[in-house]
Amino acid sequence: MKRSLLFIPANSPAMLQNADIFDADALIFDLEDAISIYEKDAARDLMSSYFSTYKLENMELIIRINQIDSPFFEKDFERVLMWPIDALMVPKASYESLKMIQERLLKREKKMKNTKPLMLIPIIEQAIHLFEVEKIASLERVSALLLGGEDLATNLEVERTKEGEEILLARQLVIYAAKAHGKEAIDTPFTDVTDKEGLMADARHAKKLGMTGKACIHPVQIDDVNLIFSPTEKEILFAKRVLDAFKEASLQNKGVFSVDGKMVDKPIIERAKKLLEKVKL
Repeated sequence: MKRSLLFIPANSPAMLQNADIFDADALIFDLEDAISIYEKDAARDLMSSYFSTYKLENMELIIRINQIDSPFFEKDFERVLMWPIDALMVPKASYESLKMIQERLLKREKKMKNTKPLMLIPIIEQAIHLFEVEKIASLERVSALLLGGEDLATNLEVERTKEGEEILLARQLVIYAAKAHGKEAIDTPFTDVTDKEGLMADARHAKKLGMTGKACIHPVQIDDVNLIFSPTEKEILFAKRVLDAFKEASLQNKGVFSVDGKMVDKPIIERAKKLLEKVKL
C-alpha cells in the first residue's frame, strides 16, 4: 500500500541524492511538468546515471513520463525499461492510450526477457477521462489511480480551492472505480507546503471518502500524510478483537457476534482483515 508518494524532479541532483532518506512509501521521479522542454534529455541522462549509482530499497519507484501525444514520450518510453522501477505514471491518461502502452510494454518486456511487469498509474486529470475511469481501472497493469486536481480544475475552468468542493465528484469517481477493481486510489497533492493544518484537513477528508494515499510535492508533507493514512492504534486493537472474536464465534457456529457492544458480521470482519494487512507495511 502506498500512503505517501513524493514527486522528485528528475533534474534535481540534490533531491535525488537524498531520496533514500525520505520516508515516503513511493518516489515519483518526474520527467514531465517539473522539467522544461530544454532539459528533457539531460533529465533522462541524469536518471540513468542515478539508477546506475544508487540502489533504493523498501519503497516503490515510479517514473512520471510525458504524455503520449507529446514529442518527448517516445524517448521516455525507450529508457524506462532500462531502469529498476516499478511503475510508469501516465499523465492525462485515457483508456486507449493506456491500452497501447500496456501492449507495447508486453512486447518490449518479452523481447528484453524482463520477468517483472512494469505497472501503470494513470493520472485522471481531464473531465473526459472521468467518464471512462472505470474502464481505466479495469486494465490489468493499472495498479492505482491518481487524481490530478490542479489540471482537472483548469480543464473545468474553475478555481482550485483548499476546501476541494470543485473536485468532490472526481474524487468519488476515482475512488469507486479503484475500489471496484481492487486498485489503490491516490489523492491529488496539497499544493501549499506552508499550510500544515490545511494539508492534514485535506488528507483526512480524502481518507474519509475512501482514498488510500496521497501524493506529496515536498518532503515536509510526508510524515503527516503517512500518519493520516495509517491505521490508528485504536483501529488496530479493535480489528484484532474482531478477528479474535470471529475465531471464537466460528467454533460455536455463530455467523453474527458482538465486540464492544457492536454487532459484527461479514463486512466488518473483512474490514478488520484488510486493516491488519495494512499494518504489515
